[in-house]
Amino acid sequence: MTLQITDATLDEVLQTDKLVLIDFWAEWCGPCKMIGPIIDEIGKEYQDKVVVGKVDVDNNDETTAKYRIRNIPTVL
Repeated sequence: MTLQITDATLDEVLQTDKLVLIDFWAEWCGPCKMIGPIIDEIGKEYQDKVVVGKVDVDNNDETTAKYRIRNIPTVL
């Protein structure tokens, strides 16, 4: 399962004991749309071991700035 992470939910997501994979993306980004299904598949396949989430950079300025995201897609 892939979570939609926001500025308000980021800290809660990071409190997990699991590994966290975050995809920074935007709706208008072509390459983001290409890797989106791959990120979703990772979320399904490894849901017991990894928390997979996506941050929409257009709607989450605080998180985007915190991690100094300059290009998308960026996966951390």
